[in-house]
Amino acid sequence: MAKRDEDGTAGGGLLPPAVVDCALYEDGQRLPGRTGLEKILERIDPRGGRFAWIGLYEPTAEQIQQVADAFGLHPLAVEDAVHAHQRPKLERYGDTLFLVLKTIVYVDHEQVTATSEIVDTGEIMVFAGPGFAITVRHGSAPPLDAVRRRLEADPDQLGHGPAAVLHAVADLVVDRYLEVADAFQGDIENLEAEVFSPDRPVDAARIYQLKRELLEFRRAVAPLAGPLQRLASGTLADIPTKVTAYLRDVADHHQRANETVNGFDELVTGMLNASIAQLSVQQNADMRRISAMAALIAVPTMIVGVYGMNFDHMPELTWRYGYPAVLTVIVLVCTVIYRALRRNKWL
Repeated sequence: MAKRDEDGTAGGGLLPPAVVDCALYEDGQRLPGRTGLEKILERIDPRGGRFAWIGLYEPTAEQIQQVADAFGLHPLAVEDAVHAHQRPKLERYGDTLFLVLKTIVYVDHEQVTATSEIVDTGEIMVFAGPGFAITVRHGSAPPLDAVRRRLEADPDQLGHGPAAVLHAVADLVVDRYLEVADAFQGDIENLEAEVFSPDRPVDAARIYQLKRELLEFRRAVAPLAGPLQRLASGTLADIPTKVTAYLRDVADHHQRANETVNGFDELVTGMLNASIAQLSVQQNADMRRISAMAALIAVPTMIVGVYGMNFDHMPELTWRYGYPAVLTVIVLVCTVIYRALRRNKWL
């Protein structure tokens, strides 16, 4: 076992504070102790099945640079790992694979409003090279301790080395996509029921907000298809054949998640169009009612307007029953117009 320094960290170089966990594995078994960077470099042996797995959470440039210098990580990949906000991608820098994954977390809420936050994104970067696997998390990316425990409980799988870590992390992220899609479906169904209910039309801003959150979800899921297909193709010498089979399963799950999100997008777009159409129909119905009421008002307005002119010689001005006769005519004409409008469903 490595000799420890006075602060309790194993000798051979202190680990950065951003390191969540660091371990050496040999033949799928975790070796005891927590070792510093220099000792890790001395003890890793890719040919002998011994590799290191270092997990970091939101490291600063200085903190990750210590790890980068120890394992010879490419500066461009290190820059991406520090600043995050990258698209899902798979890059090769020498003998190191660099995988970027966008994570999705469902945000609980009572109902979708015009300002609801439905999903929150984070990032996980994985460096997989000869004798090491380095995972870097940012934002709301889920902790990887459960992934580490599951792999440690399966020495046969973990015995495949860094490729097994890469697969396990990708599998976790894609499974979360499916979980979030199930939760997202509930929001869509609830809002869909409101859109097509006979009550007042749903505010289009709520549907638009749902579409915006779905777009954020889609931006995380869709670009990962290419990297997963490359990993599952069997053309990368870094990935053992047995791990490739597991990666094909992850790619299949991702395809299902991607198709689900695309289906959601079409459904929400249809809901938005239906809501706008309902609003247009409602506005047309309101205009018809207003026009009908204007028609009813126009008849008495015209008649009393004529008799309001200041002329001496006008018909029926001196007739004893002229006033009630005019009122009767007004009522009869308005009744006929009202019944006609009702028959044509304008009122």
